[in-house]
Amino acid sequence: MSHDRICVGAIAGAFGVHGEVRLKSFCAEPTDIAGYAPLTTEDGARRFDLTLTRPVTGGLGARLSGVTTKEQADALRGVTLWAPRSVLPSLPDDEFYHADLIGLEVVDTGGAALGRVRAIYDHGAGDILEIVGGAQALMLPFTRAVVPTVDLAARRIIVDPPQDSGGDGGE
Repeated sequence: MSHDRICVGAIAGAFGVHGEVRLKSFCAEPTDIAGYAPLTTEDGARRFDLTLTRPVTGGLGARLSGVTTKEQADALRGVTLWAPRSVLPSLPDDEFYHADLIGLEVVDTGGAALGRVRAIYDHGAGDILEIVGGAQALMLPFTRAVVPTVDLAARRIIVDPPQDSGGDGGE
């Protein structure tokens, strides 16, 4: 995975009949995505200038350069949009771009290897780290209590997983 670009949004489909798209922004402030243009597809094969048009249900309405019909907009459904890291703001020490966490080694507070970060999910209640490497994937909340240390230089995350309740569901 390239670390010189960051995924900043995705196209959710067409909006209207004149080539406008419904855009899902992954930026902390959704409208900031327009300031990072031109954006590229993940493979870098296409490049788009971006103009936001209006808020729409589930995202933002936008016009992409070279997209003028509903059919062209529909064909872009699911395409992710990437910005050069150099145009994105620097983050405080306790914030991270998801792309920087993917692939990091994960160990518990005793140093035992748990696997590597495969994905980060956000279903509305906060980020969840998916860690693979053991018998099954481990899903952990990305909170300071559970993830006390992220060391990008060492490419390692130290976690303190919550203990199972130990209950058997009976009585």
